[in-house]
Amino acid sequence: MKVKVISVLEDNYMYLVIEESTRDAVAVDAAVPKRLLEIIRKEDVVLRAILTTHHHWDHARGNEELVRLCPGLRVYGADQRIGALTHKVTHEQELTFGAIRVRCLFTPCHTSGHMCYFMWEDDSPDAPALFSGDTLFVGGCGQFFEGTAEQMYTNLTQVLGTLPKETKVFCGHEYTVRNLKFALKVEPENEMVKEKLAWAKQRDDEDLPTVPSTLQEEFLYNPFLRVMEESVQKFTGKTDPVEVLRTLRIERDNFKKPKE
Repeated sequence: MKVKVISVLEDNYMYLVIEESTRDAVAVDAAVPKRLLEIIRKEDVVLRAILTTHHHWDHARGNEELVRLCPGLRVYGADQRIGALTHKVTHEQELTFGAIRVRCLFTPCHTSGHMCYFMWEDDSPDAPALFSGDTLFVGGCGQFFEGTAEQMYTNLTQVLGTLPKETKVFCGHEYTVRNLKFALKVEPENEMVKEKLAWAKQRDDEDLPTVPSTLQEEFLYNPFLRVMEESVQKFTGKTDPVEVLRTLRIERDNFKKPKE
């Protein structure tokens, strides 16, 4: 299973997951058809399906055109608002594409129909992959546009946070530097935040992606996964984990980019 990271629009990611034995491929959040089709041709693969995390235009806007250009293409998602949807999926539903196994993980909050996709191949030495859309970012989490802090807490602790620690996290946007600047404000003494921020700034300078991270790493520097830590609770002035998360999100929404 090979994951192609494709930077599109201002700061979005779409992904092409290639089943190497059959040369079949699955796209995640196919926002820019032309770019996707260029890579499909270059890699010499056949696109079998699109997995859409949520209905926002910057994740789903390419679906209609791709369905038109690739007859028989399947489009999976959990929200009727997703364009060209052919297969509505539910929490814990499993899909198979050749050797690639996919578990659909329902994470409502950023949108009420947000779905993450956990992928692996049986008997493969490679770590599994999580396509987390706008629920979990490197160093952050998505805005609560259509949901609550309670929902996001469940998403991060029970749904995504319990996946294998070596899981690679492929998120929907390149927000890493900004997220980690906020994380440093929350935990100024956290050495992991400082290290990851320095690394992310260098990647940014070289115009390289900061994805994937791993779930294990996220627990070391992502404040939204560290709501039980004393330092994070101190920053928010709360101890109840949901209230810590709610306060963090408000603070992050109001966070102005510090001067370099």
